[in-house]
Amino acid sequence: MVTKPTSLLFIATFFAIMLTGCATSGSKTTPAITNPVLDANFPDPTIIRASDGYYYAYATQGEVEGVMHNVQVARSRELASWERLNDALPQKPAWARQTQDIWAPHVAEHDRRFFLYYSAKPDIALVDGKSGLCLAVAVADDPQGPFRDIGSPLQCGDSFINIDPMSFDDPQSGQRLLYWGSGFGPIKVRELAADRVSFSKDAPVIELVPVIADNNPDNYQRLVEGAWVMRRDGYYYLFYSGDNCCGPNAHYAVMVARSRKATGPFETLAQATGAKNSVILEADDRWMAPGHNSIIEDTNGRTFIAYHAVDRLRPRTADLDEVNSRRVLLISEIHWVDGWPRVAKPTSQVPSR
Repeated sequence: MVTKPTSLLFIATFFAIMLTGCATSGSKTTPAITNPVLDANFPDPTIIRASDGYYYAYATQGEVEGVMHNVQVARSRELASWERLNDALPQKPAWARQTQDIWAPHVAEHDRRFFLYYSAKPDIALVDGKSGLCLAVAVADDPQGPFRDIGSPLQCGDSFINIDPMSFDDPQSGQRLLYWGSGFGPIKVRELAADRVSFSKDAPVIELVPVIADNNPDNYQRLVEGAWVMRRDGYYYLFYSGDNCCGPNAHYAVMVARSRKATGPFETLAQATGAKNSVILEADDRWMAPGHNSIIEDTNGRTFIAYHAVDRLRPRTADLDEVNSRRVLLISEIHWVDGWPRVAKPTSQVPSR
């Protein structure tokens, strides 16, 4: 009686099962996503996947159960359901204790430390009546905080020019970059120093995407803001939003440009294709003024865009609030067509896979 082949078959089958288990253990199916994924006022969202395995979403200041949070934060295992957490920035910076304008946080993880880039109005604005918002940085050892401001602004200026920061490490050049901009000026970028909490000495400010000053209703680029950069297949994609996020005249959408370099020059979708604008995500019958996005990949390599939008069925939180002021969190999947991102309609359910 020959038993060796049977033994070998058993051993081969055993190891095949073990290897299959190892190959799939790190991959989780993203369940179906139904918008809104967070039905609360959660503007200017950034989502990251932290080293602890959770996705974290951060947003502009807002009330959570009647308590003002300077930086809102929520977390999820799979992008579809979210748990609200405590204020990520419980103490306002020393230079902005008397004001309450803390906007558009962006968080990045480096060497188990978390860097929160945001904008805030300085106390001096209450004295001189003219100082604008400042770019700022806070640091924490945990993605849910508490973050602590470094003690002074990164950069200040007029109006709301210095808002919507987004940090990005360029794998090609090795540069640590910070993108920002609004206030009817261009999207800009500048290199950060090695400490990530200051700009690199003598590094220039580079202007990337300009405003387009005309009143064509198809023009969303009268104001540009909310920059987010990702790299894919040799291109750097710059997602940005414009032109009026909210209020009675809300007119907002997500646009895109791309470049072979992280610092440009960038070619917009309109310039590349001759389209009427560079919009990839705009309003529909249910969702108004979608925008200020972040981009996230799930554990299966699918690409998603997270953004806020106004629900036409509930455009404000309280009766006395301004119309179109309640911006909820939505997530849609990105598909790539001819080297450009395309986004499903906001109301589409994103299927599990």
